[in-house]
Formats: sequence, C-alpha cells, structure tokens
Amino acid sequence: MPHQFDFLVIGSGIAGLSYATKLAMHFEAQQQTVRIGVITKVQADETNTKYAQGGIAAVWSEADSFEKHIEDTMVAGDFLSDRHIVEIVVREAPGRIQELISYGTRFDKEHGGKDYDLAKEGGHSDFRILHFKDITGAEIERALLEKANSLKSIEIFTHFYAVELITRHQLGETVHRYDTDNKCFGAYVLNTRTGEVEQFLAKTTLLATGGIGNIYQNTTNPNIATGDGIAMAYRAKGIGKDMEFIQFHPTALYEPGKKPNFLISEAVRGFGGILRTRKGETFMENYDPRLSLAPRDIVARAIDSEMKKAGDPHVYLDVTHCDYDKFIEHFPNITAYCRDHLGLDLRKDYIPVVPAQHYLCGGIRVNEWGQTNIQFLYAVGECSCTGLHGANRLASNSLLEAVVFGHRAYQKTTELFGQAVLPDNIPDWNDAGTTHPEELVLVTEMKKELESIMSNYVGIVRSNRRLKRAMDRLELIYLEHEELYRQSKVSVPVCELRNMIEVAYLVIKMAMARRENRGLHFNLDNLK
Repeated sequence: MPHQFDFLVIGSGIAGLSYATKLAMHFEAQQQTVRIGVITKVQADETNTKYAQGGIAAVWSEADSFEKHIEDTMVAGDFLSDRHIVEIVVREAPGRIQELISYGTRFDKEHGGKDYDLAKEGGHSDFRILHFKDITGAEIERALLEKANSLKSIEIFTHFYAVELITRHQLGETVHRYDTDNKCFGAYVLNTRTGEVEQFLAKTTLLATGGIGNIYQNTTNPNIATGDGIAMAYRAKGIGKDMEFIQFHPTALYEPGKKPNFLISEAVRGFGGILRTRKGETFMENYDPRLSLAPRDIVARAIDSEMKKAGDPHVYLDVTHCDYDKFIEHFPNITAYCRDHLGLDLRKDYIPVVPAQHYLCGGIRVNEWGQTNIQFLYAVGECSCTGLHGANRLASNSLLEAVVFGHRAYQKTTELFGQAVLPDNIPDWNDAGTTHPEELVLVTEMKKELESIMSNYVGIVRSNRRLKRAMDRLELIYLEHEELYRQSKVSVPVCELRNMIEVAYLVIKMAMARRENRGLHFNLDNLK
C-alpha cells in the first residue's frame, strides 16, 4: 500500500522542519486533519543545519538598518543577487527569527541577560548575527525537532531515502523542461531497512535536501550532502540556476584524509583571528583592505594563492592574542576539538586551516514563494536558488534564507491547497530484471574519481582547459554508472553517486557557460 499524504517534506533541516511546523500549526488551529510526512535518509537531526556554527543574520538593533543589510548582501553577491528577493528576506528576517525563539531556540545574550550578544562576520557592516555558542545550527535544529514532534499532524520517517520524484512522466506522458503543466505527486522512496522502494504520494511536495559538498574531496558538509534533491528535480525536468557559484569556506581545519572537515567558523575571524602563512607572516593585506574580514571568496582565493606559491598544504589562523576566556565562552566546541584532536593550545598554538567546499549558492530555480517550475513542487534551503545569494553568499544568510522561504512556501501551499489533486493511476516502482551489485568497490572508486575531478578542475580557481577535462572525464564515469544503475536494485550508494554525477555535470556546464569572473566563479581564461 502506498503512503498517502497531504504534504511530503524531503529533508529535516531548518527549511523542511520550519515549513512542516507552520503547516501543522495552521491546520491544527483550524481543527482540520492533515497528514504531513517528513522523510530523512538517516536520523532526523543529521542535516546541514546541524553543522552551521556561526549564526543567523537579522537587523536586531536600532544602530543597524534594513538598508545596510540589503547593501551588504548585494555587495557580497557581486550585485548578481535579485534585489527584490534580498529586500524580502532582510525585511522578513526579524519576524521569522522571533518565531524560532518562540519555538524554544536559545541565542546567546550579553552578560546581564537582557540583550542578545550580536556578532559581526565578514562582509557585514554591523553587529547583527544571533548565535548560540558555536553550534547555532544544532540549537535551531533541536528546537525545531522538539516543536515538530509535539505536533500530531507531522510524521517523521527516518532512514527513508527519496529515489525519484513522481510527475506526469510516471503516468506515461511526455514531459519537457519548460512545460508549464507538469505536476509533482510525491516520490518513490527507498526504505533502507527493508530494501523496498515505496510510494510516498502527496498533493504537495517540498524539497529541503541541502547541499552538494561531497562531490569535492574537502567539504564541511555532512556525508549525506550529495545533491539528491537537485538531481531528482533535474531528472523531473526542473530548472537549475547558478550552479557554478560554489562557496569554499576559507578556514576548515586541516586534517588530511578526514571528511567532513571540521569547520573553524567565520565568526572566529570576526572575533579577531588573523590569517598567517606557515612562516607566520600575515598576507591578507596583499589582497583586500578588509584583511581577514573580507568576503569568503576573496579570502579563499587568497589562501589558495598563498598555498600554491609556497607549496604548503595549509595556512594558519592565529587567535593567540585574543582573550582566551572569552574565546572559550564563544567557541567552546572549536577550542575542545582543536585540543582533543590536534593537541592545540590556542593560547600559544596557531590553527592549521585549508579552504573546503562549504555552500552552494545556486540550485533548483524557484520564485519568491519557493515554487519550482513543476506545479506543487517546492524547494527551500540550500538545494534551491532564490536569487538571494547571487555570486556569493553573505555569512549567516543561509539559515535566514531557509526559514524565510520555509514560511513563504507554507503561505503559498495553504493558498493553493484546494487545487492539489492526486491521480489514482500512479504505477509502483518497477525494478524487474535488476540484481544487487556484487562489487560496490566500483561505486567507491567512481566516487573517488569524481571527487578528484571536481577538486582539481572545478575548484576555487578554474580554466577552460580544466573545465573541458572535467567534463570529458565525467562523461566516462556517467556512462559506466548508468550501466550499473540500470542493472542494479536501488541502494543508497548507487543512487547517491548517480545524483553526485548529475549535480557535478550541472556545476561544470554552468561554469563553462559563464564568461566573466563574478563572485565565487574565477576562471583564469576570463582574465585574458
């Protein structure tokens, strides 16, 4: 028997849970019974949200202004951001954050306990970052999960993996990417405990599947970030946008062979951390007058340049001059991790750091309500491209975007709810003639090759030759994997690699198409 819902949410981070929570509260207040299914491929709290350290940005003091936050966002996005979207997000931010607080989210307050301890991060012109220690994302995730679990309309399914969206294509109809009448009816979902693919039918579906970090060798993303939602939407004839803009966090902890990389929050540089070469010399004065507080793309390229010039595997972040007691108070987890894993005493030792893939500014194209080009399919959070980030994301705008668009998707969903209808002839998943692959080493090796291709050819600094080589190599992996996929019963490793290959294709294709250097996209041949 298929599962049947009014609303299906794929992903359990801040985007998916804020949307589901709003829907449940809305219908329960009207004493209307609905079913809201939330699926997540591992445990519910294993999300990109959980790993967000720094905070969430909003105008929160009288000294600050919407206009300043809007301008900071436009500057960081190299003026490719959609100003209309930027204004929506910035102006709606305080209300959305107040709702998070009402759900039980704690943010740090100044000594005395009245006012919030607002931080300032790279690219921001004022103190406007609300945070909880150095685990802000985990705190928001905790509060949202508690709130969601208290609402009877929400059912959370852990260890369920979305394989394919169900659209008119599954009904035997021909669908094209720019059709205006394609519709989504839920998804085929793998129950990872039984190995069976089940129908999760829904009148409205929301993708909140996070980022794509694991197509690179170094990433701060959790292992689940394999671009699943973007790839599923693309196969369903959704439209992608701005996939070339990959944000590399300048300061991930240097630990060779470890994945994901432990993140040294940008807030550490906001606190006073100074970047140095392995010789102990400062270098940011050679790249930007804002020094270590320059936007992430500038800092990441500067570090990459210094590493290449010296042949060094990393640079250093120096916090030895900072007030140690206050540093521990603000960054207890970073302090403990550096001590326990690398034996560092931050009162006298520098932190070895390296750039790592951190955030995708592009994704599934959506409008100001989170709607994709497929009817009754929404996308929110990192898997979506709203136009907020443009060519580069301003620090701490990501959690904000997710909660603002989670709310706006909820508003549009309830407005259109009466128009959503499920057909009664959706076929079951068909895997006739497939078998379980005998050698998963094929998947493992293809994944390593993909990571190497993307890291070496489609990283912080690109060139036309590197991009062409990446596309040529990727095509070979694609052909090999498609043959394996057609022969195999569905499994998470096989499907994740399929999604990673398709997402990598979109990144390379859009990087090849952009003939100017903007924000996070830097091609040496565009300098000629």
